[in-house]
Amino acid sequence: MKFPAHLAAAALVASVVACGGSTPRPGSSPSPTYSQAGARARPDSGGGQARDGAAGDSATPVSPVEVTTSAVQIFGDSVAPAAQAPDTVSTDSLTAAGPSWDIDVRSYETQARVEKYIGVFTGPARETFTAWLQRGTRYDGMIRQKFRAGGLPEDMVYLALVESGYNPHAYSRAAAVGMWQFMATTARGTGLRVDWWVDERRDPVRSTDAALKFIGWLREQFGSLYLAAAAYNGGPTRVSRGLTRFSEDLEGTSGEDVFFALAEKDYLREETKNYVPQLIAAALIAKDPERYGLRIERLPAYAYDSVQVGAATPLAVVARASGSRTGEIVELNPHLLRGMTPPGTSLWVRVPVGRAEGFDSALAAIPAAERVAYTRLVPKKNESLNAFAARSGRTARQIRWYNPKLVVNKKGRLATGQTILVPSAEVAAAALDVPDPSIERYGSPKNARIRMHVVKRGENLSVIARRYRTTPERIKALNGMRGSMIYAGQQLVVKGDVATARRSRLAAATAGAPRYSARGGAKASAKKNARKPAAKAAGKQSSRR
Repeated sequence: MKFPAHLAAAALVASVVACGGSTPRPGSSPSPTYSQAGARARPDSGGGQARDGAAGDSATPVSPVEVTTSAVQIFGDSVAPAAQAPDTVSTDSLTAAGPSWDIDVRSYETQARVEKYIGVFTGPARETFTAWLQRGTRYDGMIRQKFRAGGLPEDMVYLALVESGYNPHAYSRAAAVGMWQFMATTARGTGLRVDWWVDERRDPVRSTDAALKFIGWLREQFGSLYLAAAAYNGGPTRVSRGLTRFSEDLEGTSGEDVFFALAEKDYLREETKNYVPQLIAAALIAKDPERYGLRIERLPAYAYDSVQVGAATPLAVVARASGSRTGEIVELNPHLLRGMTPPGTSLWVRVPVGRAEGFDSALAAIPAAERVAYTRLVPKKNESLNAFAARSGRTARQIRWYNPKLVVNKKGRLATGQTILVPSAEVAAAALDVPDPSIERYGSPKNARIRMHVVKRGENLSVIARRYRTTPERIKALNGMRGSMIYAGQQLVVKGDVATARRSRLAAATAGAPRYSARGGAKASAKKNARKPAAKAAGKQSSRR
């Protein structure tokens, strides 16, 4: 799952979502060409840039007041008229015939919500949106390469713009983190490491791998990219039950039109209704910025070499051995939270392109005493945390960064007998001041007495009923269905009592796991269902949670 000061906010994910938080630590950008220095550059599965990544055609007018109001909701109250634009024009995916997209944007560009957000992004929020697009040029090539290799349309890259403004350090009030705004549980379910020392949600490369998996699972479940995007924002359960609830009304609607038809119902949250239009608007503008009067200055591509270092190695030492600045190493490794590699295990660390050559010998030449990340101290009897910190030359906050199990009594005294890690000055200086990565602030109803089934292509109620030894009529009753129309990707209650099933539907319609932008706007959490591919796992969700 940020911009300075008041422009900081977590993600564009809703009608009140913004891209916020702390900016990446300073450090000059590496060369835009990815290379590997012999055997030193690992074939990083999270690799950097590879070796060198019409429903609702509405004529409803959108007033200037509505546009400005939406801009304030999305970007905060700091939106301003466009400033002088940079000099370099982005020409990605432009051809002699004009831009092209591999997601369907043309069918919906005159849809009222899409036109609204085109007005927002190119109007009152123009300066901020331009900055987001410019930041995205650093990661665009890497993301596109991964999506292309993974069979996902490349233009889904703009989901990261909508989520976070391409900010690796975006952090929401519900603790969704990083460019792709993953919750900790979902991130781990996609294979990311999230612990006290390492949070790969902040890693642009590894988190993109996770997003590729998760979006792919949602597309497999719903058979539609835009429904998958809605589920990414609002939650697969909510979208699935919406398809069930309005199955008769949606009969005859197909493809990406299904999302817009569902969005017309009084069911999805406003932020989810706006999410796909924001994606489409962002894609339309980003691929043809000149048409909208935007000029984007490209940044150097996110590129690096990799070196393997031992446990608890300060990033400042990696910088010294690679002939780099510490800020460069920190910027390339935003997932390393504590200014060092984690204790207990060696790790591949990114260095600027061309700096891996001779790293091992340079590292070995640094005296062992200078490669120590921390020392161990025992507090005195009745010593307070503040007194201990002052005695060790660090702040109390810095002491807590390296001691997640620190025991402090109600009077602020340290428990006797515990050994406390005290980071070196250069390690503490390179650390990120971030909340506990395991924090999650959402909840979802637990309905252990019901059983769910995710509809697959080609299934009908009779087939599903036979599988679960029930009847189509019983399934319809459990799901409040009037007709027999079902869609691939729907979640149906197939076992349980009607009252529990009804409570489950109501909970999904009214509760739904909120998450929040750093500015405090509500965002629906989409990410609690990613322990397995959605089409395979959803049938077990209710019993697991």
